[in-house]
Amino acid sequence: MKYIVIVGDGMADYPMKELGDKTALQYARTPSFDRLAAQGELGVVKTIPGNLPPGSDTANLSVIGYDPLQYYTGRSPFEAVSLGVELEPADVSFRCNLVTLSDDEPYGSKMMKDYCSGEITTDEAKELMAAVNKELGTEEIDFHCGFNYRHLMVWHGAPDQWELTPPHDISGQAISSYLPAGKESDRLRLMMEQSYNILADHPVNLKRVEKGLNPANSIWIWGNGKKPLLPTFKEKYGLKGSVISAVDLVKGIGLFAGLNLINVEGATGNLDTNYRGKAEAALQALKSSQDFIYLHVEAPDECSHRFETENKIRAIEAIDQEVVKTVIDGLRNSEFDYSILMITDHYTPLSLGTHTREPVPFAIYRSGDPDLGRELKFDETSASGTGLYIDEGYRLMDRFIKQV
Repeated sequence: MKYIVIVGDGMADYPMKELGDKTALQYARTPSFDRLAAQGELGVVKTIPGNLPPGSDTANLSVIGYDPLQYYTGRSPFEAVSLGVELEPADVSFRCNLVTLSDDEPYGSKMMKDYCSGEITTDEAKELMAAVNKELGTEEIDFHCGFNYRHLMVWHGAPDQWELTPPHDISGQAISSYLPAGKESDRLRLMMEQSYNILADHPVNLKRVEKGLNPANSIWIWGNGKKPLLPTFKEKYGLKGSVISAVDLVKGIGLFAGLNLINVEGATGNLDTNYRGKAEAALQALKSSQDFIYLHVEAPDECSHRFETENKIRAIEAIDQEVVKTVIDGLRNSEFDYSILMITDHYTPLSLGTHTREPVPFAIYRSGDPDLGRELKFDETSASGTGLYIDEGYRLMDRFIKQV
């Protein structure tokens, strides 16, 4: 038996009046999702433990089979390993976004205009992060360039007592209530304020403004954590596997779990990602040496954070047609048995622009399962209506692989 998990990040949502009181999943055309739901096992799973933040970090850790209450230390260590940044036990890493804040006001009164600086390019970001590291880097603190707006700060021997807010949670809001709090938070606040002075008039940003693009005029520090220790996926499940994702967080979880990374040309983490390329890479891996694939698509989540209803529906439909249909068609005549797990990691309601913690729909289909003649859709209401509920999200992987 070979296994593939397909994660549509942030697909789950609330009903919206403009969609006829349907969710984005219900409104979208998803015949491939619905085929898995009708012919397989449909239910809901709680991927976010009650006392942890509802993020892609805790949710994907659950989905891939690890209890966040036992293994989660924070988001950024997963991104650090993906970037090749080695963390010592006393190091604390932080996610460091390049964001767009409003002009004119004193720093503490500015507004969060854009948590991703208009999807700034990695080439532009390299110049900006180099300037930040030159001015703010010390023997204790260094900055590392990642991709697009997603970057990293490492504080060697730092305290790990912080109250930090993801920038995508406060789009359009004043930042005053969301600036860093906790032990030595003044240092983080000062670095963020100093970064505005470094970046606002940087040549890269002046060119972006001339083009009508949002400038990346500040860093935003959040997502702190220390290096976690995870048993490998092979130790847990006896399977050799790989991760396909454009997101450093998910890649990092895979690396800590001992999984391989498969990089796909044109995979961006946004609406324009190479959906079919991801599916074809997964099929090639399953038909060769891999037993398990974790295929993650970020686009619906990004659209929700930007309140883009139409684009979220487009992203969901693209996952259905370009990813799931391609996988189903490619596996139909395989020489091996296979199982498919379709899931969304968490809710990202378009009405809120941030993550929430409700149980999410999942469907498990196994080759050889008889057609039950049901008409079920893969959506929030249909999945809840089956009565199948898994309270501890990390146990879903046991059900998927061990069939327990």
